[in-house]
Amino acid sequence: MSAGVQPGAGAPPLATAPPAPPTTAVEADPVVVPARHYWRWATGIAVLVLLAQFAHGLVTNPAWEWDVFFRYLLADSVLRAVWVTLQLTVYGTALGFALGLVIALMRLSRSPLLSGVAWLYVWAFRSIPLIVQLLFWFNLAYLYEELGIGIPFGPVVWSFGTMHLVGAMSAAVIGLALHQAAYAAEILRGGFLAVEPGQLEAAAALGIPRLRQLRRIVLPQAMRSVLPNAANEIVSLFKGTSIVSVMAIGELFYQVQVIYGRNGRVVPLLMVATAWYVVLTTLLSVVQYYVERRFARGADRTPPPTPLQRARAFAHTLTNLKQRGTLTSLKPHRENR
Repeated sequence: MSAGVQPGAGAPPLATAPPAPPTTAVEADPVVVPARHYWRWATGIAVLVLLAQFAHGLVTNPAWEWDVFFRYLLADSVLRAVWVTLQLTVYGTALGFALGLVIALMRLSRSPLLSGVAWLYVWAFRSIPLIVQLLFWFNLAYLYEELGIGIPFGPVVWSFGTMHLVGAMSAAVIGLALHQAAYAAEILRGGFLAVEPGQLEAAAALGIPRLRQLRRIVLPQAMRSVLPNAANEIVSLFKGTSIVSVMAIGELFYQVQVIYGRNGRVVPLLMVATAWYVVLTTLLSVVQYYVERRFARGADRTPPPTPLQRARAFAHTLTNLKQRGTLTSLKPHRENR
């Protein structure tokens, strides 16, 4: 090694680490301030005050005559009238939706004649008021003294009088069913149109008969959209049975009218009818909820829990919390031992 030459001369300089950044204080987490919904709270309090005032008036106002209300709520005449109202609702609903199904299929038919007749039926019975239809059927003997069977536009082979053919109850059922069928046909037709047409084409390609297509493919899927509107129509029919009081049929509203016509207690007797309508409509709503839940199984495999299931889960949670509290209170005693 020659003198004057330093070791490592000519080698690249060693890389040095960059200077460390200056240390700064750690920033504090931002504080989340919840929104203040003052108007929402004010509106809620105002609604609660109004509800409390209304409830206070119901309890303290003597004009409601709650003693008369409870006296007639479960009276025999009122219970019989409730039974007549339920019969009218069931008969009108069953016959109306059965006929409505036929009319809906006619509306969807490729035959211009069947489709036109079905459209004319729906147009006519939705245009004529229900009370007019009921009075027409109630006065059938006035319009047609005899009905017969024979050759069309020819001689009559067998005829019979109509004086005692249609009574008040029969006229009410026929009028309600025919009126309901017009609305049920449109509800069912809307449900059928909501089904994907490709499914019917696939079923036809597989050779599935048309009746089985309707029963196993169309109806189960259409029911999801049919049920809410159908339930509304049934509730409307149930409350609409009060219109048959013009025919002196002893349904709920007519019986209430008879009672307050004798004793003059109008308000409490109207509240009796209102209470029965509310109770029966609530029961119908519960049935509607479970039927809709059943038909929704194909679309929602994990439906939300029912109110009864939620109540059971809440009771189970309370039981578990109580047991945990008992075990926690027993632990110190075991440790002292």
